[in-house]
Amino acid sequence: MTKSTSVTRARKSRDKGKRPAAKTKAKAKATKRADPQAALGKKRRQRFTVSHPRKTDFRAGLQRYARYRDLGIAAATQGLVQAHVIRMIPPFRAAEVATTHYHDVAFQMIYVLKGWYKTAFAGQGTHTFRKGACWIQPPRIAHTVLGYSKDCELLEIVMPADFATVMLDK
Repeated sequence: MTKSTSVTRARKSRDKGKRPAAKTKAKAKATKRADPQAALGKKRRQRFTVSHPRKTDFRAGLQRYARYRDLGIAAATQGLVQAHVIRMIPPFRAAEVATTHYHDVAFQMIYVLKGWYKTAFAGQGTHTFRKGACWIQPPRIAHTVLGYSKDCELLEIVMPADFATVMLDK
């Protein structure tokens, strides 16, 4: 065995389990980032909240063809975020439901809890989402609900909690 081979083996043995310098620097930078709570400001501090499901919690809301269960997130975040479960009311009636609109939001995410939901998005085509599907609707993207199953339930998370819906048809 040559001297250089034994030095290389000794270095490998000594350095085993250590991260390369580049990853260590990246980790150091990550620890210097701002506290996410600080970005909210003192007026937007979040508080602990819990929401247990009850059938009586579903109420009329934004759309006539759906019932909404508020999860208490808007109050807990002082209006920063809204989260609710949407239960679609069967049967789907295109004349009532299929109206093109958009939501004036900064962020909107939808997750299918039960059933399926079909909608068309401006510039993105028509999509059918089934249980377990998730999507983000960019701010102000025009969309039209084209159908839903009789058991359809969605989880929607929106920022800010108070937002406008702009109807583009009718």
